[in-house]
Formats: sequence, structure tokens, C-alpha cells
Amino acid sequence: MKNTFEKIYDVVKKIPGGKVATYGQIAALAGNRHWSQVVGYALHANPEPMIIPCHRVVNRFGEVSEAFAFGGKNRQAELLESEGVTVIDGRVDLSKYLWNGL
Repeated sequence: MKNTFEKIYDVVKKIPGGKVATYGQIAALAGNRHWSQVVGYALHANPEPMIIPCHRVVNRFGEVSEAFAFGGKNRQAELLESEGVTVIDGRVDLSKYLWNGL
């Protein structure tokens, strides 16, 4: 049986390049819509950043994390932009880039 972090990582691995997901969306897809904060903890502890693309997770407003675990919000924005996601003033347009979860 998988633990909570493993369930979260499995969902995050499915987010395609050029798309983002929200903490709440990841929580719901991992099994509990109340796990948004747990998603943040899991991503901060990401054991495989090259495999688990935590940079593709933003808050419900499309904002990148101030405390992005691997180099701050500028690094998260750089990684997203390298995949074709436009980040303006630390925010992603969710109507354009939000992953549908499929």
C-alpha cells in the first residue's frame, strides 16, 4: 500500500510539460481534497526532482511558490517557461495552462 507522499508523487508525475496543476487538484487526484498542505510538504521533500516535476504545481491563483524547494520562485518560473508556460509577475494563466487531470 502506498503512503500519502507516494500517491502525491504518482499524480505529479502525470502532469505533462507545458501544463500546471494546483495543490488542491493534486490533493483531490491523490485521494483527499483536504491534502493541499500535505502536497506542499511532499513537493518540498521531493526525492527525485528530475523525475517528479514539482515545478509544475502552483497555487489556486496560478502563482509560483515563494519558497520553491529547488531555487526559489524565479527558478520555478524558469523551469515552467522552458516548457512553454508563460509566467507573468509570478503567475500562470490557469485558463490556458491548467492540466485537465487526465
